[in-house]
Amino acid sequence: MFPTPVVSDRAFAPTTDLFAGVHVFDVSLALSLVVAVVSTAVIWKGSIWLEDAAEELAAYYGLPAIIQGAVIAAVGSSFPELSSTVIATLVHGDFELGAAAIIGSAVFNILVIPAVSTLAGTENLEADRSVVFKETQFYMVAVAATLVVFSFAVIYFPSSDGALSGTLNRPLALLLVALYGLYVFIQFLDTRDLREPRVSEENPVRLWTTLAVSLVVIVVGVEGLVTAVLDFEEIFGIPSFFWGLTVVAVVTSLPDTFVSVRSSQKGEGVTSLANVLGSNIFDLLVALPAGVLVAGATTVNFGVAVPMMAALVAATVLFFALARTDLELTPGEAYALLVAYVAFVGWLLLETMGVTRLIG
Repeated sequence: MFPTPVVSDRAFAPTTDLFAGVHVFDVSLALSLVVAVVSTAVIWKGSIWLEDAAEELAAYYGLPAIIQGAVIAAVGSSFPELSSTVIATLVHGDFELGAAAIIGSAVFNILVIPAVSTLAGTENLEADRSVVFKETQFYMVAVAATLVVFSFAVIYFPSSDGALSGTLNRPLALLLVALYGLYVFIQFLDTRDLREPRVSEENPVRLWTTLAVSLVVIVVGVEGLVTAVLDFEEIFGIPSFFWGLTVVAVVTSLPDTFVSVRSSQKGEGVTSLANVLGSNIFDLLVALPAGVLVAGATTVNFGVAVPMMAALVAATVLFFALARTDLELTPGEAYALLVAYVAFVGWLLLETMGVTRLIG
């Protein structure tokens, strides 16, 4: 359960100290909001550079649409999530914030981005069997593997205090990274069999340089965002876990949204959906364990992890069911996905206020 802010009785006494405290509160909140907004803009700009460079590189090396969306665009657009996990853990010692951002981003990606891409396009968002079956099913495997690794942490490395938690260490985190290696290998086989003619004559050195600069810009933006979120935690008394599931998750998912919407408007539904699924696979199998690999080990609260993973499974099942129908998403189905995400955020708010107690 998320703690709620505690307000002292002295807060209602009209003293000079009180007004001074209110002034400091206003200044601190305003400064944190400015940092969050500027950081979001920096992440957005860096992501645009990154996506343009990644798209040109994919065209230069003749990669097919499914590979371009599921690997190149997905890894590039998921770099903010990876940065948030590493920075939150390494710089601020808050792995929970990074993990919450990953799970919140995955829910946002699977519900909101396909919906927005469908509504932004001129027609239904088309998929194919490669996306619906290979990509979606491997993503389901990634979700299951993440939950299994969390379970291993609780079963084999339990906490000494008797709580339903355990230690997630580097060997367990490497199991997820190894599974992503299998995913890349499968994509490599498809690339070898489906390689397309080169359609770009851009200088690859310039493209790789742009890619590197964009990654640095994104890291700077994510650091500012994480700092602002930790300030929000202190100001409002709402734990960083909630901010990670909502604010950080949405902001770091903006690149994924940009890529998928742009692909949809070009009539490339396969690339749009492949980017979403590839991004979520990368988030769970690389970005999430990255924080553990940096920190060496971290505590996993099973009472928190299971409800969040259950919400992610429910969102994935809903997406799969709608995408499998006629292998496309209609505007009506897009609105259903948006309603599901609103319900998810509403549930988080109820947990924050203590109305529901499903998160331990």
